[in-house]
Amino acid sequence: MSPIAPSRLSVTVASERWPLITPFRITGYTFYDIELVVVTLDDGRHQGRGEATGVYYLDDRPPAMLAQIEAVRSQIEAGADRQQLAQILPPCAARSALDCALWDLEAKRAGRPVWRLAGLAPPKPLLTTYTIGADAPEAMAERAGGFADARALKLKLVGDGLDAARVQAVRESRPEVWLAVDANQGFTPESLADLTPTLVEARVELIEQPFHRGQDAFLDGLKSPIPIAADESVQGLADVAAMVGRAQVINIKLDKCGGLTEGLAMAAEARRLGLGVMVGNMLGTGLGMAPAYLVGQLCDVVDLDGPLLLAADRTPGAVYRDGLVDCPEALWGGAA
Repeated sequence: MSPIAPSRLSVTVASERWPLITPFRITGYTFYDIELVVVTLDDGRHQGRGEATGVYYLDDRPPAMLAQIEAVRSQIEAGADRQQLAQILPPCAARSALDCALWDLEAKRAGRPVWRLAGLAPPKPLLTTYTIGADAPEAMAERAGGFADARALKLKLVGDGLDAARVQAVRESRPEVWLAVDANQGFTPESLADLTPTLVEARVELIEQPFHRGQDAFLDGLKSPIPIAADESVQGLADVAAMVGRAQVINIKLDKCGGLTEGLAMAAEARRLGLGVMVGNMLGTGLGMAPAYLVGQLCDVVDLDGPLLLAADRTPGAVYRDGLVDCPEALWGGAA
């Protein structure tokens, strides 16, 4: 009698829309809700899920993600693993959703959680930033006060002449918190120089992506008294080395780099090169935060507050308490 062949994998893809509590403004964009893609892989006994929102500034959005997943559906259903996935899709959000679903499925099949499969220590709750979208200074200060549990805040700045007032208002509202600012490519060398004294006085600890992607030469020789984090300038593993001597920190986002597999590789490479490591998000539910939460175990700065900006999260979802984020294994990546 011939052995029974393993059942083929089935791939289910769904697009979902999740409303935000309030409009979320950054440089060049205002978000009112998010559309994301959820991939479910089913082998007949176990299921694995992965979520990705996309990278708006690259026009990597759900319609494109759905098309990319359909293009590789036959290879995934035939059993392509995470290493093969990296050969058939470039770093992108579609690959991230598939990669994270494959990790989740592997954990279910092996009866071991993802953190153990990845060779990580048992995960622990992490201090996370709570992000405040750009708004009038008094509105941002009020929002900062509303995040009573927050021990770390990140402010979106937009280079419109009000940024100094925004930072000052939030610092007055929350004198005790760790504070970062994120320009989302919205500064020029001149505007950053003008703003820097205010940032220093307000005890800002990190400046994220001050200049436009592709203008990283502006960082050459920059003597910033505050560390610079590269976000849009670092999409995947291939971009990490170019930040040496330019930025002090790289921001890993799974939707940019193609998932947990590459995110872990980026963290290791950044450490090897002497760079600090941050993990961020493109907004999303707890299902999107959970794989990044494992990367966060290796990071200096964690920015995994996406569900806090949503009107509701999944059940189970990410847990926020006392300024910390925790992603239970029942949400994603558990052994059962």
